[in-house]
Amino acid sequence: MQDTWQFQIRITVSDERASALRADPEAKSYAPLHDLLSRHNAALVCQFDAFAGYVAEAERAGTQDYPLYEWTRQTIDNPEKKAKYLRSFTVYVDGEQVYARETADSLEAALASLSKQDREAGIDRVFRYDTNPANNPQPPHASGGEPR
Repeated sequence: MQDTWQFQIRITVSDERASALRADPEAKSYAPLHDLLSRHNAALVCQFDAFAGYVAEAERAGTQDYPLYEWTRQTIDNPEKKAKYLRSFTVYVDGEQVYARETADSLEAALASLSKQDREAGIDRVFRYDTNPANNPQPPHASGGEPR
């Protein structure tokens, strides 16, 4: 059976690295990470910034067409969750947030290796996600109830 799922790699970084990466998503200020990202045609997107962008877009366009608006708004307004997501970065490859298994395998291995070899990298954890709905929480109902 052919693998039909796509994958995403995220990293959690130190507070110091997070501040630097939010201002420099290609990690030009830290050569080992910059080189790794360049080899994969990748860039980092801060999860908090992505959430804030989603909320801002929804508020401009009308929240009725944004099913995750309330959840996302509550998330970015919660100080504990804000702190968590400010340290979380999604790896985009070729401008896409999900990609083939082979790409995810290569990225995950390279980031894990950098994390172990160089504490200056500031990478605390490397995560892999997939697009299989069975492996992911479902969006909450519009009424704010339990996930579907």
